[in-house]
Formats: sequence, C-alpha cells, structure tokens
Amino acid sequence: MGIQQWYMEYKIHKNRPGLLGDIASLLGMLEVNILTINGVEGETRGMLIETDDEEKIHLMGAMLKKVDSITVSALRPPKLVDILAVRHGRYIDRDSDDRKTFRFTRDELGLLVDFLGEVFKKEGNQVIGLRGMPRVGKTESIIAGSVCAMKRWTFVSSTLLRQTIRSQLSEDEMNPNNVFIIDGIVSTIRSSEKHYNLLQDIMNMPCTKVIEHPDIFVKESEYSYDDFTIIIELRNNPSEEIIYDTFTSTYTDDL
Repeated sequence: MGIQQWYMEYKIHKNRPGLLGDIASLLGMLEVNILTINGVEGETRGMLIETDDEEKIHLMGAMLKKVDSITVSALRPPKLVDILAVRHGRYIDRDSDDRKTFRFTRDELGLLVDFLGEVFKKEGNQVIGLRGMPRVGKTESIIAGSVCAMKRWTFVSSTLLRQTIRSQLSEDEMNPNNVFIIDGIVSTIRSSEKHYNLLQDIMNMPCTKVIEHPDIFVKESEYSYDDFTIIIELRNNPSEEIIYDTFTSTYTDDL
C-alpha cells in the first residue's frame, strides 16, 4: 500500500511529564510520521499521522491500550471534521440526530470558513444549506470559503449589497467549477419565471450550490431536504433561535 494518513485521538487521564515524548518515541520506532498534533477540547489530544504499513497502525493501537495514562478514543482514516479539529483545537458541533447538520456561532467564523473551503474543494454535485438570521455573516463566509478553495463564486440571487435576481448567466459564470450562491427566499418568493428556470438549470448541474435560508427554499419549491448534502447553522450565540417569520415578510434590499 502507499502512504496513507490516519487520525489518532486519545484522552489523557494523567498528564505526567514526558507523556507526549513517550508516545512520539513509540511512533518514531514504528516509523509512523506525525504530521500535525494539537490539543482538542480539554484533556484530549489529536494527531494526524501517516505510514505506508497499515499493520503498524493496528499494532500501535494495541500497544497504547496498555498505557494507563491515556485511552485511545479514535484511530481511523481522517474525516474532514478530524482534520479541522487538529487544525483548530476543537470539534465542530454536529447534530446528534441529523448527522449532516453542523452548527457554528459568529465567533467561530474562522472555523466555518476553513470548513467551507475544504467542502468547496470537492468535485461534483453538492447542495449546501446555510441557516441563519440576517447579518450574521452567511454570505461573507461563503465568499471567504470560496477564496480558500480558490473557486470563483457566482451570485444567482442575493441581498448582500442589493437585491440580486439573475435571469441568465454568462458562459464563464455557468462553469461547473464555480460556487453558486442562492438566496432561498429571493429565489422562491420574489423570483420570476426566467429566474426559476435558471435556478433549475443550476440545480441540475454537477457543481457546488450554497443555498441560504434552505427551509424557505424547501417550503416554496419542488426541492426537499434530501437534495441537500449538508446543512450549516450559523448563530450570533448558541442560544439564538433561527425564526424566519420575523424577517421574511419584510425581506428588503437593505438586509
């Protein structure tokens, strides 16, 4: 097998001096390389490691089970949430019932932008829903994530600067490599037939679409939650409720 990456996470029961050095020495003797290491939420440490021999990973996991100071809680090929946890030192809040829903607050915009950037790098069809109250940073995060992914963004509908309702796009704008930004309220409640036809064309393209206010989009269109790859919720604070009826009736140019 070729070189592969793994994510290892362990909880520290007794943070004695030299503990990390002992674990690093074990990895070194097995010729397993440490790529990144960081504390992840308190007494938990995460590592991105790599090796060309999967048997060494299983052997290392078995040996670390005998170490009383720690408990290995994860040893697997890295998921995106694992990579970001090591990078930022914390896990993304994820809905326990709906595993495709991820939650962020405004003070975590850096983590959200990094998350979106990694998601936008993926090829093929993706439909991403972004819930949040007005002026919480939804559109700005999408644009920043596009920059991180080195992708061009295209507004299909928006209220970022002024109300945007496109009825046609240029050939360059219809590039499947672009990130298409759609306001779910503008595109359903305030759209024309030409705009909705354009929207359907984009939804059928094998590309990345980010739909703000996905609940209104589902309610007022032919699409369902099953069409979404992931749903992101962005709040000013963890207790904020996202209530659409407080602003959908007065959805004007200055939002």
